[in-house]
Amino acid sequence: MSKKPIIGITMGDAAGVGPEIIVKSLQSEELYEQAHPIVIGDAKMLKRAANLLDINTTIRSIGTDADFTETAFGEIVCVNLDILPADLPFGVVSAEAGHAAFEFLKTAIELANEGKIQAICTAPLNKEALHKGGHIYPGHTEILAELTGTKDFSMMLSSPKLKVIHVTTHIGLLDAIKTIEPERVHKVIELAHDTLSKSGIQGPKIGVCGINPHAGENGLFGYGEEEEKIIPAVERSQKEGINVEGPLPADTLFFRAQRGDFDIVVAMYHDQGHGPIKVLGLESGVNITVGLPIIRTSVDHGTAFDIAGKGIVDDRSMLEALRQAIELAPKQ
Repeated sequence: MSKKPIIGITMGDAAGVGPEIIVKSLQSEELYEQAHPIVIGDAKMLKRAANLLDINTTIRSIGTDADFTETAFGEIVCVNLDILPADLPFGVVSAEAGHAAFEFLKTAIELANEGKIQAICTAPLNKEALHKGGHIYPGHTEILAELTGTKDFSMMLSSPKLKVIHVTTHIGLLDAIKTIEPERVHKVIELAHDTLSKSGIQGPKIGVCGINPHAGENGLFGYGEEEEKIIPAVERSQKEGINVEGPLPADTLFFRAQRGDFDIVVAMYHDQGHGPIKVLGLESGVNITVGLPIIRTSVDHGTAFDIAGKGIVDDRSMLEALRQAIELAPKQ
């Protein structure tokens, strides 16, 4: 048996940059030395991407019952679902591309559940296209959670200087504040602690954001959300031996974390956590879903419809996502 993990790479929305960043990133010989990369998608979209990028590579189609350890640098192996039209337009929201993106991910999850792949690395999908294709989910994370039967999960964004985990993600700000409860905050603190501990960090230092400016400043801002929703969770976690501090003002916490004061920040809502990571550089950010029974990493950018099909993609986030999938994946 191979000791290298098998990484399933889902194509995402093929009208976006997914096929291009996959083909470009798989020109790294180092990846093949460390893992067996297997694309789950549509082979003709990979061939089209290779032509656009002027990359001379072989695209080999296989089925789900093939030997996934038969990979070699210079050849891209694809579990070919062959469900997209050859003339799929770039940069256009379509039901066909949205449905295909769902099927690619569903197939990858099935392969992971069967033990045929050890981790999933996802190229971006388009939420509008996903919905047009009949799959009403906010994004990848929620599909993964439902199809793996996972109740407690969270999105973690990782960059070389900063890690952020979210209490809420793809909901409006007013709904996010309503959704935040002590039990959920405690669970996310626990997920952060467990994830970093398993990665080799002993007693990880966790900083928890407040909801209001200056973390409420003892009731001066807001309506007591910190006292009601966050402080009970932090105190419970501390009693359980977790090295956590908060609620802290978000406007200084992220600076302190990237300086090294904290190993990870617990953000309360989407933009609170995403903004600092993306300021540090889209090309280095990776999205990791924690709490799942399988490893899942992703690029930290969207489908980039505006540049899809132009052959000018930046594959650094995909390369980093693949590296982290390899690092986190169990070895055979």
